[in-house]
Amino acid sequence: MAPPVTDASPPAATPPLQVIATAPALQLIDTLRSRHGPVLFHQSGGCCDGSSPMCFAVGDFIVGDRDVRLGEIGGADFYISAPQFAYWKHTQLIIDVVPGRGGMFSLENGEGVRFLVRSRLFTDEEFAALSAAGRV
Repeated sequence: MAPPVTDASPPAATPPLQVIATAPALQLIDTLRSRHGPVLFHQSGGCCDGSSPMCFAVGDFIVGDRDVRLGEIGGADFYISAPQFAYWKHTQLIIDVVPGRGGMFSLENGEGVRFLVRSRLFTDEEFAALSAAGRV
């Protein structure tokens, strides 16, 4: 009798998170949420505040039809503009906090700190998993 046929393909890899936050960023998100209610983030391509991630009270920023939701950090949805996503899709965004002045319209303005994007390139395997999941 022949052995049973099994699927020999390896299990699909779990796609990595496209945006994560450091502990200080998560603490600042909690502080801002306690003051302003639910918040969201938007990563734009620049202009007045460069390419800093901007934190808004939900309802104070209208997410565009072409904005891409990367995920959430600290319970806050994180969006990126489509042109920026095309440029950054090979990287995991790591939201951190550093001393300085926040973006003019971002909720952390006046806190003495600002959100900052750090990043790392996805490995080929991670990017393949994101592709297979339809995330890039």
